[in-house]
Amino acid sequence: MERNQTILSEFLLLGLPIQPEHQHLFYALFLTMYLTTALGNLLIIFLIQLDSHLHTPMYFFLRNLSFSDLCFSSVTIPKLLQNMQSQTPSIPYGGCLTQMYFFILFGDLESFLLVAMAYDRYVAICSPLHYTSIMSPKLCTCLVMLSWVLNAFHALLHTLLAATLSFCGNNVIPHFFCDLSALLKLACSDIHVNELVIFIMGGLVVIIPFLLIIASYIQIFSSILKVPSAQSIRKAFSTCGSHISVVSLFYGTIIGLYLCPSANNSTVKETVMALMYTVVTPMLNPFIYSLRNRDMKGALGRVLQKKKMLCCLC
Repeated sequence: MERNQTILSEFLLLGLPIQPEHQHLFYALFLTMYLTTALGNLLIIFLIQLDSHLHTPMYFFLRNLSFSDLCFSSVTIPKLLQNMQSQTPSIPYGGCLTQMYFFILFGDLESFLLVAMAYDRYVAICSPLHYTSIMSPKLCTCLVMLSWVLNAFHALLHTLLAATLSFCGNNVIPHFFCDLSALLKLACSDIHVNELVIFIMGGLVVIIPFLLIIASYIQIFSSILKVPSAQSIRKAFSTCGSHISVVSLFYGTIIGLYLCPSANNSTVKETVMALMYTVVTPMLNPFIYSLRNRDMKGALGRVLQKKKMLCCLC
């Protein structure tokens, strides 16, 4: 027996499981976190652009990663903040699909950029004499452009498949954004094709990049162990420490949420874990790369010194 299909004009986002009396407190918290994310990532982008010492492959990828983090947070958090102040936390049907597209695009883009950064560290440590010739500006640009193109098509594929779904009246999404898996649960049409594409493409854009990063670090550490010394180990950790921290944050939450699902996982737990990689991780990345990185600290000092000198001249 077929259920009556309904043409929906909007979805209702349940948002976060927050008590009404705590709503204003969490609104201020998420606003502060978003502003911190935006300012931190913009600072990294501008520092890399302004300081010639940072015009290297690693910081070229970092600048793109910061831009991706900024956009990734901007896809969900402004709408979350708006809905927290609204009596009807809704999102138009077209807006839902648009949000889903950019969420997938920038989430996957971060995954690909982390692979490019891992490859850069692998070449820097395992083939230092050939680093300049291998990591040429042309190769770096091609890697970033390829990441954009592949992920744009991947996000478009999921969005077009989601646009073919039919819904039967229930338009309440138990999430704070238009998550694809939450949207599929509302559909009353066949979703086997959607699930198959998620399974196949999920392996290509999440599992394979993660394995490539792991392979890069296995090669890096095996190379270090061949000539073990305190200096080489210290250099490796100073070079790779920030990247390892970001990879652990990003993939840790995604693997815990999507690749190791538990039967006991509640909607609340899934929402909180999604909040980790959509809000917390992009906010922490600038701190990881600035506080643990002497190059970034030096660049900030040089930029401030130039500004001070210009002010004195004026």
